[in-house]
Amino acid sequence: MAELQSCGLARHLVTGRWTSVFASFLIMAGAGATYLFAVYSSDIKKNLGYNQTMLNTMSSCKDIGASVGIVSGLIAEITPTWFILLLGSLTNFVGYFMIWLAVTGRIAKPQFWQMCLYIFIAANSQNFANTGSLVTCVKNFPESRSIMLGLLKGYVGLSGSLLTQLYLAIYGDDSTSLILFIGWLPAIISLLFLYTIREKEVKVKQSNEVNVFYHFLYLSAALAVFLMAMTLTQQRVNFSATAYMASAIVACVFVFLPGVVAIRQEVLLWRQIREHPNDIIIEKLQPDELQQNPSKKGEEPKKSFFADVFNKPPRGEDYSILQAIFSIDMLIIFIATLVGLGSCLTAIDNLGQIGEALLYEQKTVKTFVSMVSIWNYSGRVFSGFISEILLMKYKVPRPVLLSAVLFLLSIGLVMIAFPFTGSIYVASLIIGFTFGAQLPLVFAIISEIFGLKHYSTLFNCGQMASPIGSYLFNKELTGRLYDREAKKMPGLGSQKNKVCKGVQCFNLSFKVMALATLIAAFISVILVVRTKEFYKGDLYKRYRGDSYIKVEEEEKKKDTTAAAK
Repeated sequence: MAELQSCGLARHLVTGRWTSVFASFLIMAGAGATYLFAVYSSDIKKNLGYNQTMLNTMSSCKDIGASVGIVSGLIAEITPTWFILLLGSLTNFVGYFMIWLAVTGRIAKPQFWQMCLYIFIAANSQNFANTGSLVTCVKNFPESRSIMLGLLKGYVGLSGSLLTQLYLAIYGDDSTSLILFIGWLPAIISLLFLYTIREKEVKVKQSNEVNVFYHFLYLSAALAVFLMAMTLTQQRVNFSATAYMASAIVACVFVFLPGVVAIRQEVLLWRQIREHPNDIIIEKLQPDELQQNPSKKGEEPKKSFFADVFNKPPRGEDYSILQAIFSIDMLIIFIATLVGLGSCLTAIDNLGQIGEALLYEQKTVKTFVSMVSIWNYSGRVFSGFISEILLMKYKVPRPVLLSAVLFLLSIGLVMIAFPFTGSIYVASLIIGFTFGAQLPLVFAIISEIFGLKHYSTLFNCGQMASPIGSYLFNKELTGRLYDREAKKMPGLGSQKNKVCKGVQCFNLSFKVMALATLIAAFISVILVVRTKEFYKGDLYKRYRGDSYIKVEEEEKKKDTTAAAK
């Protein structure tokens, strides 16, 4: 009997909701490799002989790959979660491994289109990680979706700095090895948790759910502070191999501490489930399992995929994919995402070249490139938690914060267009923060307006505008204007690979992006007006069960009783 109980507890710990959240944190912490492009892009440019336009084209392919998640979303509609994570693991390794082979000269120099394909495949792998873990967690915690999104995307924001600390400990200051590192590590993490991350049909509501998320917040904030301290210190002090290793070990401790919180919650739930056998968490059947038992639910009349496209349900109900795509609300989200995320990605990918053009030292450039990851994290958790507080307490529509973020972003872009002493530090802070803040807001708004039934596809549709904006702003605008100014630079050397120096290198492109962002902010205000009444209602009523287990309260009572005895 004891052995059976031990096996049951072990399975509960491995497949529980909170364990799934912790596993998702780890996957997200390794899913931000695309933010490190600025670190190794100079190796690609130098070793393969690319100019800035070619490099920006690769960057745009990266951004397109990272944002076009519609394929992973559609696959997730018909396959189990473990299959999505497996695909993500394989594509991540193959893409970055081929780039590493090319940059290090271990294979013949690929055609330019092949390099673009490799980085597209590598970047696209993060959509499978997002769809597999993020969507699953949102469905498992529907009433805390904004907080959950903020935390998960926060770990993605930190992943750039975290992966940098780990690769410095393993490979030293060899940026080409970083390409290999971001190929194998995220792939292994996803493979380790194929069995852990899965949907649960929640029959139990924990009264301390939000408090647990605050514990996760504090631990992630401690990790962010540590990474910021290490990043700043390493730019001013020459670390030895031992010091890099010590820094990486401490970072890993912070990364794994949320696992202690998750395991504790699972143990408490296990005790409560044994005491209340009728209040359980039932594992939701995966799509392949559902197909094995169709007779139990009976035949439902089949409707055309195009049925009721323009006959939309009320906001908050489950929209079909086409109903959501052809709605005015999604159009506004699309425009805001195209301009907001597109301009942010362009600025982040060019921070290295911006610092070079404005004559900052290389160490200084590396500092604010690395710090973008920290500000990115701050924006994500801030928007996730603050928007939830404002919504629950004061009924402030979530799109209000999206408009405010876009207004703030336009200020950051202006500071690069018209630089002054130290402005790039403030601009990188604003751009990193606003880039991070947009994602949880957009994903939460989509889930609230269009429902969770097709969320795996719709949240990926929502971010499809990002690569279009990145391509337009990065390659067609910023890249071309930079190369035009670079050709005007005096001195010897190939016109193809000339470096631009001076304020004029990015002045016009960032003025255009600042104006576009300001217009997008005003357009997003339309969504605020359209959804004002919707956000006054009870958004999560349909997701609430009747059973509430007061885990912390009962545990405290037991501790008090034991202490009294």
